[in-house]
Amino acid sequence: MMKRISISRRTMLRGTGAAIALPLLDAMIPAMTASAATVAAPENLKRIGYIYIPMGYNPANWTPQAETLDELPPSLQPLEAVKHQVTVISNTDLKNAYPGSHATSNSTFLSAARAKRTESSDYRSGTTVDQIAARQIGRDSQLPSLELSMDLLSTVGQCDNGYACVYQNSLSWSSPTQPLPSEAHPRLVFESLFGEGGTAQQMQAARRKRASLLDLVTTEIKRIKNRVGAADRDKIDGYLDSIREVERRIQLAESNAADNPLPDLDRPVGVPASYAEHAKLMFDLQLLAFQGDITRVVSFQLAREASTRTYPEIGVPDPHHPVTHHGNDPEKLEKVAKINRFHVSLFADFLKRMAETAEGNGTLLDHSLYMYGSGMGDPDAHDHTNLPILVAGGAAGGMRGGRHIKFTETTPLSNVHLTLLNKVGVPLETFGDSTGTVDDLFDPVTL
Repeated sequence: MMKRISISRRTMLRGTGAAIALPLLDAMIPAMTASAATVAAPENLKRIGYIYIPMGYNPANWTPQAETLDELPPSLQPLEAVKHQVTVISNTDLKNAYPGSHATSNSTFLSAARAKRTESSDYRSGTTVDQIAARQIGRDSQLPSLELSMDLLSTVGQCDNGYACVYQNSLSWSSPTQPLPSEAHPRLVFESLFGEGGTAQQMQAARRKRASLLDLVTTEIKRIKNRVGAADRDKIDGYLDSIREVERRIQLAESNAADNPLPDLDRPVGVPASYAEHAKLMFDLQLLAFQGDITRVVSFQLAREASTRTYPEIGVPDPHHPVTHHGNDPEKLEKVAKINRFHVSLFADFLKRMAETAEGNGTLLDHSLYMYGSGMGDPDAHDHTNLPILVAGGAAGGMRGGRHIKFTETTPLSNVHLTLLNKVGVPLETFGDSTGTVDDLFDPVTL
């Protein structure tokens, strides 16, 4: 008879002001149990994330020429190390985003719904796919979903051609009339993942009394490590080291805030001065949230629509939005391509981290699905056709990566949404203006 300590997947390291979820451990899988019947099984590790980039792309530097990704175009070259787990999808559209605008690019991306044109508070869009997923697969996690952004979206009123600012500010909607705010401050996201709440003043006072949030669970760490085997102790140490490193980087950004002038008016106070470092922190927080099963659904705006952020670190000192009105100027198109590549490089680094994080019978990336893209195609025309779309991860569910799927006829982006929802265990027959599923995206045996 095999004997082994078994602990619940819901086990937490608790202390006053802290609640640390654990990664999947061998001790969470009962002995003599087939992996298909445990939390290590792909069907029990449902996770999905959505990454939004604003203002479209330069298709000449983005679109693969072949049906495989053997040769990546310039904007996608940062994906080289993980391209076998990435599929590029071309020729999708968002019909309900017309007439073309920045506001509807953002609001329709995950809803496929037509936004009500209003400058007041009687706004209306549609429930977004991340929230539909959260209702089904987020019910048993600490946070049903996580809404993240890079910008301080504090503007209100009318932002774009008669549309209320809420359409640009909120990527996720829990109902047609309930937009969800996103969080851009890494500290606040960190505390929501690992803290036990309280007012902002209480959390700030608690931080002053400790070097690290992990100081609050030292006794619990020792207790749990005494109950598990050597391999699980290594997993716990690695996970806690990652939490400690993310917290250190947040603390460094906060300590430098007084000395670093804000590079733009949209960045919250106390975040890293570097856009790339800020984005990496936000991606690392997603990784920790998935690894600890704190949430299974994430949405993340890498920048807001109509952003005037500059990217001098990649040779684009010009504001993003004006550059996208390129008028087919080769110099402006090259700058758009550079921004596209920069954003993709941040996503690629995150995917590599996910692929390096072992979990169950594979990796965190194997057991997660991500969709990356924009609600706008050609930004100069403000159109919503031939959108830049990537799907990554999902190998445990039969995702067929390393390919370029180019539809012969323009196809609703909602077909992709419907396919991904079905794959993570949300059985719907239709979504938005969908006309079917994308049969080639997954192995037909496992779909």
